[in-house]
Amino acid sequence: MIDVPHGLAAAQAKANGDAGQAFVAALPTLAAQFLQRWDLRLDGTPMHGRCALVLPVTSTADGTHAVLKLQLLDEESAGEPAALRAWAGERAVRLLRHDEPTGALLLERLDPTRMLTHVPDPHEAVLVIARLLADLTATPAPAGIRRLGDIAARMLERTPQALTRVEDATARRVLADCAAALREVAGEPGDRLLHWDLHFGNVLAADRAPWIAIDPKPLAGDPGFDLWPALANRFDAADVRRRFDAMTDVLSLDRPRARAWTLARLLQNALWNIENGARPASQDLEIAHRLSDDRTWPRRRP
Repeated sequence: MIDVPHGLAAAQAKANGDAGQAFVAALPTLAAQFLQRWDLRLDGTPMHGRCALVLPVTSTADGTHAVLKLQLLDEESAGEPAALRAWAGERAVRLLRHDEPTGALLLERLDPTRMLTHVPDPHEAVLVIARLLADLTATPAPAGIRRLGDIAARMLERTPQALTRVEDATARRVLADCAAALREVAGEPGDRLLHWDLHFGNVLAADRAPWIAIDPKPLAGDPGFDLWPALANRFDAADVRRRFDAMTDVLSLDRPRARAWTLARLLQNALWNIENGARPASQDLEIAHRLSDDRTWPRRRP
């Protein structure tokens, strides 16, 4: 029997309510089912984030070391196998098997003790993220991946109502500027395969490569929408512009356009908070302020 970690159970109950609790309750049976179906045996301590249970396993057929990832199937996780197939192990974890009805994944095992989070120099870590994104976003998004253009349109529809719930005038003005920036670029949302969640904790080491991306929540869109996690990890307000400039250099991005999509990402975060009864994160508002103060900001259309 698999004991579901308390942290995963609490996160699922908070994020997904009854559906999350049902998912957690079914995990021991689901794990046993796939251990048997795919001829696997447990050989390590279960791991988890907020969304998935990850079990270190070994194939009883050929001794391959892998991990079994069990997660609630939703719009974010549904595109993960298609993205991993498109990347085919190039700078991303390899997909070994996939069960479409449940979303269960058998993945290459990496080294969880060697995580980008543990790199002492945040600038080195940001450059690792940038180089990974440069390779990952070089791939066109496969069919069926959710599209940034659709997400952007819905964000702009939700923004006016959300702003009425923001009491602080400065925060309201910053978010209105983020929405204005999004309007500038929403008509050209891009078609690259985005990771969407490439923070320091989603980069692990392996023998075959120094750093490999895991746990994508893929989108088809503009690479500028992928920069925010590296600006927010180990947050330093004075370092926002330096990180942004370094990443746009490595990815060869147009800075005004990348800035607009980054502000759109900050707006996305704020909308989630507001609609859940919380305030926009002060850290995100500070990032928006730091990026908006620039003479290369794209001009508003008349």
